[in-house]
Amino acid sequence: MKIAEADILILPGLGNSGPGHWQQRWAERMNTAAIVEQDEWDESDLDDWVLTIEQAVRLTERPVVLVAHSLAVLAVAHVAPRLAHSNVRGAFLVSAPDVEQSEVVPEEALGFGPIPRDPLPFPSMLVASANDPLCSIERAVEFATCWGSDFHQAGEAGHINVASGHGPWPEGLLMFTRLMQRL
Repeated sequence: MKIAEADILILPGLGNSGPGHWQQRWAERMNTAAIVEQDEWDESDLDDWVLTIEQAVRLTERPVVLVAHSLAVLAVAHVAPRLAHSNVRGAFLVSAPDVEQSEVVPEEALGFGPIPRDPLPFPSMLVASANDPLCSIERAVEFATCWGSDFHQAGEAGHINVASGHGPWPEGLLMFTRLMQRL
């Protein structure tokens, strides 16, 4: 599938992705991309985030590909059963936080546990960093295995955000393109 043939729904994590973040840059570059705005970015509520994502998908008419970062990855895992018969064709998942075992996950994110372990009803790719402070690589592999996601280790890339030096993140765009070719 070509990017132009799908609605790309970009799902930022806790606090929104902010200026310079690769998600913001992708939204600006892709004509068919839109950032899904949560009502509350800092005091996250799982039910609200899930409902917002579900509604955004239902408002589309073309095939949908989700692009989630950090806490939004867990929101995708939670909403996935509701999207089983929707037009979601795939998900690009980046830097899932481990709200169950990480000691540095923000308190505002803890309500997104327990982390679902059921397979996602659409193809997906989980990208993780070997030195992400919010999730060990072993746990990321576990999540990918449970969700049936392709797994890509991005090396020592931190949380794959602006703070870890990932503004444009061209490597991520290449990975996303590979997922799109598979769909």
